[in-house]
Amino acid sequence: MMLSTTDLTLHYSGSQILYGISMEASIGQVTCVMGTNGVGKTSLLKAISGTHPRSGGSLTLDGESLPILPPHAMANRGVGYVPQGRMIFPLLTVQENLETGLACLPRGKRMIPDQIFELFPVLKEMKNRRGGDLSGGQQQQLAIGRALVTNPRLLLLDEPTEGIQPNIIQQIGTVIQFLRDQGNMAIVLVEQYFDFAYEMADQFYVIDRGAVSYQKAKAELSREELAKAFKV
Repeated sequence: MMLSTTDLTLHYSGSQILYGISMEASIGQVTCVMGTNGVGKTSLLKAISGTHPRSGGSLTLDGESLPILPPHAMANRGVGYVPQGRMIFPLLTVQENLETGLACLPRGKRMIPDQIFELFPVLKEMKNRRGGDLSGGQQQQLAIGRALVTNPRLLLLDEPTEGIQPNIIQQIGTVIQFLRDQGNMAIVLVEQYFDFAYEMADQFYVIDRGAVSYQKAKAELSREELAKAFKV
């Protein structure tokens, strides 16, 4: 098991957002976290990535129980995070944006893998363009590429289809399936686009009001059953 959380909680100031989240994500699978707006999906990824420290509960990564660690330490342990809204640097070039993802690696290993440009040819074409000059879909590909430059073992994707045109959604889906089928990475996908989620995922967790309300493997449920659970 690449990722396991047990009774994970999270607060923003005095407000509790997550209530005892227990979930698992395996190598070679896409684990999809679904739910309506404001139920805690993004907060869960922030807690896993170290972007916002969890309040309680445990997190195990590749068999090792981890204390609360900052984002760079989690990245150094093989966690790649693609935040909602992409969060690229608009004034840096595509090449420079990708290089920022290498900061957690030793200097001798700070090289962009050729595979990034194979997965996203548009990034190679636009290496010298500023990030802010790219379309929303191209920026999303850049954000995913930036997370992949360290060859993570756990990839966290927060709504990668949000505001993206259909042809690029298809490209991103192809990349996710390729990464899963390589068999050396666990992928956690937060997604509200039902058709995309159902096509991509092997495991589903539905979150409602900061807690897991439903969990099942795709092989054990029908599309209709998931749709009903998603509308909790």
